[in-house]
Amino acid sequence: MVFLVNFARVVFAPLLEPLKAAFGVGDATVGLVATMVWLGSALPRIPTGYLLTRVPRHHVVLGTGVVLTSAAAFTALADSIPMLGAGAFLMGASSGAYFIAANPLVSELYPDRVGRALGIHGTASQLAAVAAPLFVGVVLATTGWRSVLGLLAVVAALTTVVFVVVARRSNLPEAGAADRDLWTAFRRQWPIILSGVAIIGATGFVWNGLFNFYPTYLRAEGLAPGTANLMLTVTFAAGVPAFWLTGRLADRLPHVPLMLAILAAFIACLLAVTAARSVVAFVAVSIVLGYVVHSIFPALDTYLLDSLPDENRASAYALYSGIMMVFQAAGSSVVGALTDAGFAFDEVFRTFALGLLAILAVLVVLHHVNRLPTEAATSLEEGTG
Repeated sequence: MVFLVNFARVVFAPLLEPLKAAFGVGDATVGLVATMVWLGSALPRIPTGYLLTRVPRHHVVLGTGVVLTSAAAFTALADSIPMLGAGAFLMGASSGAYFIAANPLVSELYPDRVGRALGIHGTASQLAAVAAPLFVGVVLATTGWRSVLGLLAVVAALTTVVFVVVARRSNLPEAGAADRDLWTAFRRQWPIILSGVAIIGATGFVWNGLFNFYPTYLRAEGLAPGTANLMLTVTFAAGVPAFWLTGRLADRLPHVPLMLAILAAFIACLLAVTAARSVVAFVAVSIVLGYVVHSIFPALDTYLLDSLPDENRASAYALYSGIMMVFQAAGSSVVGALTDAGFAFDEVFRTFALGLLAILAVLVVLHHVNRLPTEAATSLEEGTG
């Protein structure tokens, strides 16, 4: 299931150029469509957190499969940009609700090795990002963009049925049974929630804008369309070992220093992208970039889910995830608007790198003076810092 919901989020990156041609629009418009996917992934997260205080986690996961199936079929039939945007939003919504329900469930299934379990779960998710450009390329060579989404709807329907069968035969954990108050979770855990948002919000915004326009950017740098799409695949493929290995590292290393080191490495990679000028250079930087940026997700999820107590875990995670995803979602539309306004991709990405560098400096100072929490509040604390 995680493979499909992430596929639904990333499939629009290799579809942006075909959608521009099909609907006769520019970068800003298709960038907005891509933003709708991520906005859809952002907005249901806090409501899903509230829903999880009333409904078992696996029931919510089942519901996301139904939503994804319907949304993909709807989007495949889109005959206008508003309809396409609405479908993209719903596809994103299925993924947002899924991760809020499934990530706490995974951490509760394997409480003694949270980082490893989340790493494996994230690896399956990342395989979808690797497969998306290849799958889209094959389908576009034979039919059209509508077939991509139609096939997604069919597979999502079949997978949802399989999930129902497996869930009925499994003994699921009850660790989150006491998690029944979203507001209490926020009052108790707001320091670690906001710390997570500070670390990932701007980073996700930049990454969202970069990867959705990565093939377009590389074409502007002189690479052939096929090579540009391959570079996106390379970047996503490098994320597979990142989830696997960093999930294990997150079980062994101090959480905050690990995340800040990854953020510093991402800034360096972003600058390296704008400095690359040959195919070999783009291959090298795409591999390193893909590994680095995808390392931050298992590191941050482990930071939160490994330390949040049972009675706050899903609610606090939903609040963190919903807030940070709002920041991430706008990345594509902002990049599209800036390039349509005449700014070069290199200018945009270098400016983003400088902004991230300023944020990193603030976070390092806060960590040095012990103002970034290293763990969640306990069940007996009220989260004052």
